[in-house]
Amino acid sequence: MENSSGRVDTVDGNNRGGGPDSRNDTTASSSSSPTPSAYRLFGRQVTVHQYMGGGKAADVFLWKKRHVSIGVIVVATVAWFLFERSGLPFLTICSDVLLILVVLLFLRANFADLVNKQPQSLPELVVSEEMVNNAAASFRVKINNVLLMAHDITLGKDFRVFFQVVVCLWLLSVIGSYISFFTLAYAGTILSITIPALYNKYEEHVDKYCGVIHNKLSQHYKIVDENVISRIPQSISKDKDA
Repeated sequence: MENSSGRVDTVDGNNRGGGPDSRNDTTASSSSSPTPSAYRLFGRQVTVHQYMGGGKAADVFLWKKRHVSIGVIVVATVAWFLFERSGLPFLTICSDVLLILVVLLFLRANFADLVNKQPQSLPELVVSEEMVNNAAASFRVKINNVLLMAHDITLGKDFRVFFQVVVCLWLLSVIGSYISFFTLAYAGTILSITIPALYNKYEEHVDKYCGVIHNKLSQHYKIVDENVISRIPQSISKDKDA
């Protein structure tokens, strides 16, 4: 009986004194506790490839098909040089390119008839009804989102969206006063074909620094919201809603 009581006291003493078992349980519970998720750009929960659609376009933007990505850069550079540096009007260049293409295809087909050679068939370009419906549905959703955002801006319901739209339009106005539309389109094409690939390669570092910047901007916006926006009379917005 004394031995059994001694064992009970020893076990109770180990549990009260925070023995190895209790320390292991504490460590396991602390390690299994959920940790806050790290900041990810655009608030995405999937990979960059999946976020961009996961199709052939995403493969091109992320340089999974290098020859196509390089071809896009080459074509964009040649088009920018023709439209911006040649001095010819846009309509003239498009007409000349189409004229040369049509003449070459016509001569190719007639040359094949002269040498009694079957001309190679061109790939058929067929737009299916499903493709058109999907594109129309996606376009409709985007248009409705833009109209809803415009509605919130005009009624003064979302100051953050209003501020973002004003800054973007102001930046476009400033940039447009220094460079032409074709140069801006060329720069956008080059940036769209390079920045996603670079971000995919250095994703962790970019998300880390963007998270720090996002926290700083959120703090400043909170100060502006508390000192300026919250003091705007609410009667104006109530009258508009009514």
